[in-house]
Amino acid sequence: MESKIVLDADAMRRSLTRMSHEIIERNKGVDNVILVGIQTRGVYLAERIAAFIEKVEGKKVEVASLDIHAWRDDIDEKLPLPKPTFSVADKKVILIDDVLFKGRTARAALEGILHHGRPKEVQLAVLIDRGHRELPIRADYVGKNIPSSMNETIKVKVKEIDSCDCVTIEKGE
Repeated sequence: MESKIVLDADAMRRSLTRMSHEIIERNKGVDNVILVGIQTRGVYLAERIAAFIEKVEGKKVEVASLDIHAWRDDIDEKLPLPKPTFSVADKKVILIDDVLFKGRTARAALEGILHHGRPKEVQLAVLIDRGHRELPIRADYVGKNIPSSMNETIKVKVKEIDSCDCVTIEKGE
């Protein structure tokens, strides 16, 4: 398959920096904010956003990791619900993922968030929005909109897992 880089490491950094500033501005600071990264790559993006925010605001923002498998609607086998590992009660939750596509991952993540308490508000931040929604879900913060066809694959690579930072698009057959 032919792969084309649509965001390099510098473009990813700039997008995450801009998203961090937008989060600070919209929330009038970061008091009572928790960043919740959707496993796997969303967690690394959340940690980077938290580091940018700490640099700008001088405040450490809590970062949590969310495994959404128990709430997915495309798995017939019912998985046991995990024990809550963090609290979102009365907090502004910024849910962070790498790619927003059909909206099903975000829907499952919302159920997962509610399993951890009743947040004051939930916002969605994604590095890439590729369109093709099946559910009425829209991101509040978007690093880059990349219109794509259904036979293309968009992959976000992070150095912590993939040894490089970039976003690629691959043409399907």
